[in-house]
Amino acid sequence: MIKHYQVAIVGGGTAGITVASRLLKQNQHLKGNIAIIDPAKNHYYQPLWTLVGGGVSKLKNSRKSMKHVIPKGTQWINQAVLSFKPENNNITLGDNTTINYDYLIVAPGLQINWSSIKGLQENIGKNGVCSNYSPEYVTETWRQISNFKGGNAIFTHPNTPIKCGGAPMKIMYLAEDYFRKHNIRSKANVIYETPKTALFDVEKYSKELEKIAEERDIIVNYNYNLIEIDGEKKMAKFEHIKNGDVKTLDYEMLHVTPPMGPLDVIKKSALADNDGWVDVDPSTLQHRQYSNVFGLGDASNAPTSKTGAAIRKQAPVVTLNLLQVMNNEMLTHHYNGYTSCPIVTGYNKLILAEFDYNKKPQETLPFNQAKERRSMYIFKKDLLPRMYWYGMLKGFM
Repeated sequence: MIKHYQVAIVGGGTAGITVASRLLKQNQHLKGNIAIIDPAKNHYYQPLWTLVGGGVSKLKNSRKSMKHVIPKGTQWINQAVLSFKPENNNITLGDNTTINYDYLIVAPGLQINWSSIKGLQENIGKNGVCSNYSPEYVTETWRQISNFKGGNAIFTHPNTPIKCGGAPMKIMYLAEDYFRKHNIRSKANVIYETPKTALFDVEKYSKELEKIAEERDIIVNYNYNLIEIDGEKKMAKFEHIKNGDVKTLDYEMLHVTPPMGPLDVIKKSALADNDGWVDVDPSTLQHRQYSNVFGLGDASNAPTSKTGAAIRKQAPVVTLNLLQVMNNEMLTHHYNGYTSCPIVTGYNKLILAEFDYNKKPQETLPFNQAKERRSMYIFKKDLLPRMYWYGMLKGFM
């Protein structure tokens, strides 16, 4: 079967839905001519999973059915993409349907590579191993935190790009705060293992986060990457990324941020750069080779942190530049790499990091956002989800 749409959007996540909504608001003639292709049945507001893992929010509050969020005027095709053929302006779906398009927006997100760490797949969700990076396992994180009695509570960051660079720390700070509030902190060693050389990529925020870790007796080990888990013995093996030394730590709780990377279907396509990400101009977000293709969100190689806040700034640029391409106009809209990471540092505490491509702070509010604030925690917990469901996904912000 062959179908044709003026605009094909691959991905029904934050990026795909937001751009679709914006396109329809900007050009009513696109109604009925936009396809959103995504195999998922549900749409998740993933930033809430930190608070789900911390026992503050319920998983169901992060989920809506895909039917509920697909904009009216678009066609949802509930299939995975099998292959891209940008030279022919078409894609092939899992059911062998061919979708021809005039314009393509590529926003399928990234993939989580659970199998990249030996023993992770076999132990995730049991033997003390948990992760906030899947709706299947995030509730196990809260079970581990709330039932913790003492020993090593280890939190990891992988040696790959990830969704929201601050997320591995957020759950660590929440767990430490929980242990302290429940009088078991003296029995707990809170350990953060990261292949990075700093807690955060932006110096202003990293200094404050390192200060907080030191004040709360959190052990931070830099340059270490998790390579193996023995769930039965509750042992985790880490490799030093520079000298190759290997160490083994026992644990009672192990929160794993899994390795992530580009989707295989993107990696093997003509749309990919050498690392497998969608190859876009970092300013216009137009594909470097195919002028009728744009990419945004976690799948693109735009050199910024992969967050929903980044998408909020990328979506208007993609929308307006695509409309200019349709009208044979010069592209005049540019993305400066803005991204944001609301870093939860405890219950009722948050640092709101905002920065650009140059890792320079781009703060919105008239105070120092590197300081912990209760108001910013409430902003993340109560306001951001509403802004997401009823503002961003609807194309209003």
